[in-house]
Amino acid sequence: LKAKFAKKPEIAAANIAAFRAGWNFGETTEDFAVSYEVAPATSAFPFGTYRNISGNLALSYGLIAAGQQADLPVYLGSYPITPASDILHELSRHKNFGVRTFQAEDEIAGIGAALGAAFGGSLGVTTTSGPGVALKSEAIGLAVSMELPLLVIDIQRGGPSTGLPTKTEQADLLQAMFGRNGEAPVPIVAPRTPADCFDAALEAARIALTYRTPVFLLSDGYLANGSEPWRIPDVDELPDLRVQFAQGPNHTLDDGTEVFWPYKRDPHTLARPWAIPGT
Repeated sequence: LKAKFAKKPEIAAANIAAFRAGWNFGETTEDFAVSYEVAPATSAFPFGTYRNISGNLALSYGLIAAGQQADLPVYLGSYPITPASDILHELSRHKNFGVRTFQAEDEIAGIGAALGAAFGGSLGVTTTSGPGVALKSEAIGLAVSMELPLLVIDIQRGGPSTGLPTKTEQADLLQAMFGRNGEAPVPIVAPRTPADCFDAALEAARIALTYRTPVFLLSDGYLANGSEPWRIPDVDELPDLRVQFAQGPNHTLDDGTEVFWPYKRDPHTLARPWAIPGT
């Protein structure tokens, strides 16, 4: 200040007095009792290789990783809807990983195709937003009764009915929990951050494959389009999701006849056997 106003000492003195008054006020006032410190990246993040990633991209990568870890083809049956369409676009780029994508004529056809793929031994996935969940509810109930692994990914948006495609709301939890007729409960997984969408996809797939059930994954527009640093995991860190398909009879009748019971329970998981048609 003295250098800047060297030719006008009275203005320099006034500015210095104002600066000191502001400094002293900031040091003594209780208006700023809460302070925050941003730690250096070296201490805030575990060691590793990082990249920037959005929620929908992380979710797409998580689905691909789940298919690889389960040694199953990933089948996405989807109808484009904001803000979930990015997942369809991204997965369609990765056919080299055994990913197959189908853009259906409507929401019901999309989930029907995904459920059919699960019946045939694939990791079935369908993506949508709130309005699409309403249309898919009957097919989700069918997946519950068939006890097949199916991932229902709901990228939530604002408002009832068609709603606000470009606005965000986290309002579909009760719909995911109870939005089906009859008794049709499903597990629900919800990521915390854009990067967490990768792990959420793997966890949803693990639950679906282990317990033969459809699983809801609830993300939202902010997570889908927001981004943050993501540590690229080593393959050794990923869970083993491999499943054992039924290959023959699993029950012996009193007369010694060996038969296959499609709903015989696994004593550890209570899941039924997963038999591919034609086995």
